[in-house]
Amino acid sequence: MADLDSRAAGGRRFEGQVAIVAGAGQGIGRATARRLAQEGAKLVVADQVEVTAQRVCKEIADFGESATPFVGDLRELKDVQALMKCAKDTYGKIDALANIVGGSVWHYDYQLLNPEQIEATVKKNFWPSMWLCWAVLPYMIEQRSGAICNVATHAVASTGRVPYAASKGGVIALTTSLAKEVAEIGIRVNCIAPGSSRSSDKVTPRSYGVPPAGPKKPPDGARWYEIDGSKEREERHKYEVPMGREGKSEEQASAIVFLLSHDASFITGQILPVGGGATYPF
Repeated sequence: MADLDSRAAGGRRFEGQVAIVAGAGQGIGRATARRLAQEGAKLVVADQVEVTAQRVCKEIADFGESATPFVGDLRELKDVQALMKCAKDTYGKIDALANIVGGSVWHYDYQLLNPEQIEATVKKNFWPSMWLCWAVLPYMIEQRSGAICNVATHAVASTGRVPYAASKGGVIALTTSLAKEVAEIGIRVNCIAPGSSRSSDKVTPRSYGVPPAGPKKPPDGARWYEIDGSKEREERHKYEVPMGREGKSEEQASAIVFLLSHDASFITGQILPVGGGATYPF
């Protein structure tokens, strides 16, 4: 079959390695799993939706590489611990972990969000990375090696998404602090900060009956920060992004896989913006 990701250009940096991709069913997660498999990794494909996890595993298997699905709620510690055990029991080790769980749901004034919306946003965007890093460390410490890549956002200094920005700011702090703790053990921890990205994959969790965390329509009187019109979106990118366009999931995946690879063996505790030259607050 065709390449999973032609950007790999024949590179096999993960031959003999085992990688977990958390949030691998669609978008950047799917692109990351496909790229890692293209480069020879054995994969655990973790997602909340069984159909999408199985679909990515089939794509990888059709290419001739090994992938095991894991279905669970990665906001919950017990499911995260079960994920690590699955990887260890299946492949015997964990070399790389990509944490790609989260997403912004509401895009309007902070004071008009209700407490349930705020808590849901934090639980979705902060706790998965916190638990995933915590749960994988015993395995990586035992083997005295490993690489972790978290995913933040350029929106830590944006408008209309305060709980999301605060959560991803926490992921940045998790990255920079943890990296210093485990550097001497041989474990690297980095993070990418994507700009606005578009996926060629039209499948979303909602396609398979998983509802969003809440209604996206703002209450009366709220300012609405989400730009739905394609022309407006295009004009905004021309203004904010020097490259004048949205990124692609595969471009974000390329950066994640680089940071997980031995090519980044002397890089840790870093936040890598992947946003077409947009100015970041860090």
